[in-house]
Amino acid sequence: MSSKLFSPLQLRSVTFPHRVFVSPMCQYSSDDGMPNEWHFVHLGSRAIGGAAFVCVEASGVTPVGRITPWDAGIWSAAHAKAWKPIADFIRAHGSVPGMQLAHAGRKASCGKPWEGGKPLAAGNGAWETLGPSAIAFGDYPAPRAMTIGEIEQTVEDFRQGAKHALDAGFDVVEIHGAHGYLLHNFCSPLSNLRTDAYGGALENRIRLPLAVAKAVRDFWPDDKPVFYRVSATDWADNGWDLAQAIELCKRLKAIGIDLVDCSSGGNIATQKIALGPGYQVPFAEAIRREAAVPTGAVGLIADATQAEQIVSLGQADAVFLARAMLRDPYWARHAAKELKVEMAWPDQYKRCDVGPLGR
Repeated sequence: MSSKLFSPLQLRSVTFPHRVFVSPMCQYSSDDGMPNEWHFVHLGSRAIGGAAFVCVEASGVTPVGRITPWDAGIWSAAHAKAWKPIADFIRAHGSVPGMQLAHAGRKASCGKPWEGGKPLAAGNGAWETLGPSAIAFGDYPAPRAMTIGEIEQTVEDFRQGAKHALDAGFDVVEIHGAHGYLLHNFCSPLSNLRTDAYGGALENRIRLPLAVAKAVRDFWPDDKPVFYRVSATDWADNGWDLAQAIELCKRLKAIGIDLVDCSSGGNIATQKIALGPGYQVPFAEAIRREAAVPTGAVGLIADATQAEQIVSLGQADAVFLARAMLRDPYWARHAAKELKVEMAWPDQYKRCDVGPLGR
């Protein structure tokens, strides 16, 4: 059976063996941003499980850019050294290794989700958060509005993060511009009330995201792809919306961004999301069509036939899976079997491969 989902995707010199990608998923298991055995097993198992692209969780480009004190980081050469064995293992087992570069903005300085995920208290490890304006996310502490100098330093922080990711051996970097984190904060008129060159008109609100994208793209090798994760809408009145996201993505394409990972929401505590299987796929389809840039679709994608349909109908060029991959690290192999596509198993596991389709 011919499958578009399991056909190769070429972006610059990197060939993804198929279109099933692992979304970056925060693990809240690092010490001072360093990966450890948990990350090796968690990420390595998805490579052995047959995913074409394994993206490391949101990794702070600065310590204050982490969501929690236990977030991964990529702000130093030491972090690059710690990540290298993981990137090498992912590649050695047939997957493309990628890293998501992130700054949490006003949603930083929180506890672990399974411990409530609330903002840390003063004296309990909390730090001052930053944003475009001193506007809080829900009942979080209000961030401090960033100075021009801090904005400019953020561009350099992302560039340095890309340098460390390259030194670690990653073939792709993804810039996190979604989910109510710093770059999304600047985009939305609900979180950005600045009156200088970084606020007001759309052109100003997207100035920082575009500067970050350009700095990373200019640094990253020409033969390697750069992705950008966008929230296509705030799911709130008078906020960031699909039309504005499409305009941003047109500019990202002009800069040289190779694929837009299309998510939504996260910026407004009172957002009203219409949840359902594939509920964010229309964003990927619209951005792909209107901005003429490759896209990845996310959002409650769990079924092989559903994923095949998304790619084969041209709604997106790849699917990014998160919860489905947490439930089943071998999702790609099981999907290939369901779609009657042959996929080679690692030598160590071939004794389980009975017949050409592993039945």
